[in-house]
Amino acid sequence: MTISTEFEAKILRYFHVEKWPVGTIARHLGLHHGTVDWVLSQAGLPKLERPHRAAMLDPFLPFVRATLEQYPRLCASRLYAMVRERGYPGGADHFRHLMQHYRPRAQPEAYLRLKTLPGEQAQVDWGHFGTLTIGRATRPLMAFVMVLSWSRQILLRFFPDARMASFLRGHEAAFQSWGGLPRVLLYDNLKSAVLERQGDAIRFHPTLLALAAHYRFEPRPVAVARGNEKGRVERAIRYVREGFFAARTWRDLDDLNAQADAWCAGQAADRPCPEERTLTVRQAFAQEQPRLLALPDNPFPTDERLEAKVGKTPYVRFDLNDYSLPSTHVQRLVTVVASPQQVRVLDGAAVIACHPRSYDQGAQIEDPAHLAELVARKRAARHHRGQDRLAQAAPNSRDLLLAAAARGENLGSLTAALLRLLDTYGSSELQAAITEALQRGVPHPNAVRLSLERRREQRDQPPPVPLSLPDDPRVRDQAVRPHALADYDQLSPEPHDDDHA
Repeated sequence: MTISTEFEAKILRYFHVEKWPVGTIARHLGLHHGTVDWVLSQAGLPKLERPHRAAMLDPFLPFVRATLEQYPRLCASRLYAMVRERGYPGGADHFRHLMQHYRPRAQPEAYLRLKTLPGEQAQVDWGHFGTLTIGRATRPLMAFVMVLSWSRQILLRFFPDARMASFLRGHEAAFQSWGGLPRVLLYDNLKSAVLERQGDAIRFHPTLLALAAHYRFEPRPVAVARGNEKGRVERAIRYVREGFFAARTWRDLDDLNAQADAWCAGQAADRPCPEERTLTVRQAFAQEQPRLLALPDNPFPTDERLEAKVGKTPYVRFDLNDYSLPSTHVQRLVTVVASPQQVRVLDGAAVIACHPRSYDQGAQIEDPAHLAELVARKRAARHHRGQDRLAQAAPNSRDLLLAAAARGENLGSLTAALLRLLDTYGSSELQAAITEALQRGVPHPNAVRLSLERRREQRDQPPPVPLSLPDDPRVRDQAVRPHALADYDQLSPEPHDDDHA
């Protein structure tokens, strides 16, 4: 039920000052008498103290009050079913309307203004700022916000996700920007911070505990349903939305983060400090910074690590994209290590591939050397297949190829030339010609071809006609049945007697 503040003030004045009954107030203001009753009940005036006529609910009021006192959140439909079982004759809608007057009001909770010491605490949270389109990928635009509770110095960093690696990088950026860190970091019940919570029993994320051990701070989650405990970071996120992100244009994520750094160091630092109104945030941070914990000598590792299985193709999948690697590592388990700018593929401790990171979707990031190596291996495999066929048809071809290799000849072109001679002259002739070429000390296909031609001329045979067949063993080995020529004789007309006359 919604009613203006002006009408509420008039109802209360007419009832308490003018002593008007509810009906008179309702008629004068043009309201339903139930609305007037509701305003008076919200003001704390018990309904039974007002003049009223007997109602169907009166005999059931002691039961209703006792039940609501024991179960204050019991829904009206369930309470209606209970009084119906006890003989209440009224309707459900009217009963639900009456329950607004008799349901006990929750006592508003008062909160103390929380104060912290300089260098004592910072609050951390994520803010969602829409989506980010990179190529074919649509990713969430997430803002990591950390604010020092005393000086209200803000660290703002945007990421294309809210994963643990981005969570760690946000911490690292804040600590490096401030040149130190507070003793306590206060978190909402984020998945990156709290894995499980049962009452006061909390199970922190092990990576967050490792980060806390490295920098020696205490991670502390806020109590459940206690947003006031992290009000500083909530207000900081609202300030970022209204004071920085609204109507802002940017080219890419790097440009947005550069503008965010400038805003945190400029406009956000020049605003008044809520803890000390006589100071700006910049001046308060200058007082707080010496009280921060010192940073260790080495930063916490924030690279993403993933064990991945390489398939039949020399690519490994990481974050929606495929990255090439040497073909010698297919069907193996590798480790992908990724920073915001680079993706490395490791086999044990050895780096086998390194690529710039892509935030696209379905892209293939390739190293030309990996593809060239794969093509060379495929060509070498074809050469080996040709040499195996030669060795099966003419075993002494291995000796010829070894002798040619010793002379620095190209084995690929030699193998191809010998295969053509094999297809033209047959295996037995090729075997004999290779033997003759080896005896003459000329391990070259030209010597083999001359020997084959000489042997053909000695047998007075016509030159062979090479068949141009596809390089497919299914076609090469297929048997062809010749057609019967008698069928063609039937096509010619039979000779007449006049032709022999």
